[in-house]
Amino acid sequence: MSTFIGKYEAKADVKGRIFIPSAYRKLLPNGERERVVMRKDAENDCMILFPEHVWTEKVEDFKSKLDEWNPVDQLLLMQFVSDAEWLDIDSQGRVLISKKNLQAIGVENAEVLFVGMIDRFAIWSKTRYEQAKLSSADFAALLKERMMKPLEK
Repeated sequence: MSTFIGKYEAKADVKGRIFIPSAYRKLLPNGERERVVMRKDAENDCMILFPEHVWTEKVEDFKSKLDEWNPVDQLLLMQFVSDAEWLDIDSQGRVLISKKNLQAIGVENAEVLFVGMIDRFAIWSKTRYEQAKLSSADFAALLKERMMKPLEK
């Protein structure tokens, strides 16, 4: 499994092309290095980029939790999938992100931040990421809470 970790700064050019960090490109499986799936995060001001096989697994998992005959579930699936788009990775390792999508995540000065998320990675406005991330104390407390296991007796 790919393990996208770390943070990498990048800049969007005037056309919206951004180099995917080489560390991330190298982790894309053979046969999946020419395109990724991008979707705006539902809660945060960032775009999530999925390798194709990860996207397929997420959609199949999501579909399995829905009732295909329920109109609300149908609409939820449609919106989830229709808000995604394929991004081609050019021969230089760049993706083209529309101005509309860059504006949606608050990229104003072309500075972006790639943030690893284990099986996928996010593109943030550098400024918005700094504003959104947890303080050191909050991060430590939440990490401890989520990582602690009940003591076995």
